[in-house]
This record gives sequence, structure tokens and C-alpha cells, in this order.
Amino acid sequence: MRTAFVKALTEAASKDIRIMLLVGDLGFGVVTDFAKRFPKQFLNVGVAEQNMAGVAAGLALSGHVVFTYSIANFPIIRCLEQIRNDICYHEANVISVSVGSGFCYGALGMTHHGTEDIAMMRSLPGMNVVSPGDPVEAKAATEYLAQGIGPAFLRLGRAGEPVVHEQDINWQFGKAIKVRQGRDVAVIATGSMLKRAVDAAAILHQKGLETTVLSMHTIKPLDTEAVLEVIDTTPMVFTLEEHSIFGGLGGAVAEIVAEHGTGQSRFKRIGLPSVFTKHVGDQDYLLKQYRLTAETIAEDILCTYFNK
Repeated sequence: MRTAFVKALTEAASKDIRIMLLVGDLGFGVVTDFAKRFPKQFLNVGVAEQNMAGVAAGLALSGHVVFTYSIANFPIIRCLEQIRNDICYHEANVISVSVGSGFCYGALGMTHHGTEDIAMMRSLPGMNVVSPGDPVEAKAATEYLAQGIGPAFLRLGRAGEPVVHEQDINWQFGKAIKVRQGRDVAVIATGSMLKRAVDAAAILHQKGLETTVLSMHTIKPLDTEAVLEVIDTTPMVFTLEEHSIFGGLGGAVAEIVAEHGTGQSRFKRIGLPSVFTKHVGDQDYLLKQYRLTAETIAEDILCTYFNK
């Protein structure tokens, strides 16, 4: 996703001089070409993410569309006050880009885990939250956000994520993408969990369950219509995310489920518990510990479905 983002941003910057990229003294393996091509549209603020958010707000209020770029929770949690007061309060065109969400930087420990960011950003007034499921969605999201739509959070994986959408997609801001159609269960996935949702659906097919898979790439504003459709037409609905089950995609969908008042569909959140992990390892290892592999996701869905 990271590479897809940088390529799309570079292309957008070549056509729009308003676009600027601010980094916190990292990412040079992927942003070097951007910096060389557009020196007046690039700024390394240093290891000072709070300042980066403040500078970005000032540039945005001067007419720029500004992307801030750092890893995991550094561009989010470290400068949450500046995002709230400087960016959101002033409705500034600043896109806070987090590369390496969830457990992407797993072996570096909880300081480098981005597992609460959706909840924090979703709660901020005026903030838009986008979490692409593969490089194709990341490219489309970047192109859209580069137009300048106000405050936004772009939550990306690290590198090497597989392409889920092998064909052209109709990516629309705030509209889920139906990746697979089924009648028995529905899985609403976001971010890195999209591929695992598709793979879990293939396993469930072998077990006799047909699964609808929705890519919920935009978490705020959420596609309420798509959520209500699966609630009203599918016996069991799951959300799937590499994020705490509190306040993220699962929380957003749960709010709709509760307010909709349906008694026809059961609902369950699949994600991370609200803990600081005691395990040490890479992303795949940590996801396995928390039963977020395609195989364990399918097992959980089967168990819940047949014990309904």
C-alpha cells in the first residue's frame, strides 16, 4: 500500500502545486523521488510529529493540500491534540497518513503498534477516516483525498500487501465495495483484513457456507446503507479489523445495528482485544496469536454460526 500511495501522490503533485508532503525524518526509501521532483512541495520537519501537524495546518490554511507521513501511531497519537485543535477545528485540508497500521511493526513493541487509531480519529469532529484494503484501494483513496476534502486520516499497511481487486473497481468515498456475494453470513472488513476475509470466505465455501464480503474502506463517513442491507438480508454479520474491537469498525457498525433495532441478524466483532500484547514477533505471528488468520477467522465464524 505504501508504494501505491506514494506513486499516486507523486502523480497528483505533478498536476496540482497545492499538494505538499511533510515527513517526520523517515520514509526516504519511498519519498526520495517525490522530494527530488518537487522540492518546493516537500518538507522534512524532523522527529517532531506535533510540530509537523501544526505546520501542516498552517500550510493548509494558506491554500495547500497537505499530507503528513509517518509510521504506525506516530502521526496520530503523538500529535492528537494538534490534529484536534489545529486541523479539525479549522477544517484544514490535512491528510494524516499512517503507514504500518495494526501490527505491521509488530516486533518493535506496543510503542509501534497502531491498534487504537481508528477509534481516536473517528471521534474527532470533521475528521474523515479511510482504511484501504489493498494497493488498488490505496491508490484510489489517495487520488480522492488529494483533491482536498478537509481533515482526513489515511490508514495504510506497510509494504507487500497482496492485491485483492484484480479488476477495475468503482471506488467511491464513503461507499463499501462488495467483493463477494453470499446468503449465509456477511463479513465487513477493513484494511489488512480484507484479504483474510476473502480467504476465510473461500474456506467457508468448502464447509457449505456462502459469505458476503464487504470492503469498508471508508470508516467515517460509514456506508450505513450497505451495513443495513447485510443486516436485513443475512442471518449473521461479522466485522473484521486489525484494530481494537472497541471504537473501530466494529464499534461503528455496532452503533448502526443497535439503532436499527433489527432482530433478524446476529452480529459479532472480530478484532483485537483491548490489551497491550505480551507477545513478541512480526505481524503474521501476532495476528496468529490473536486468531486473525484466514483459518482461525473461518473457525470462529463456523463456531458462531452453528451455535446460533
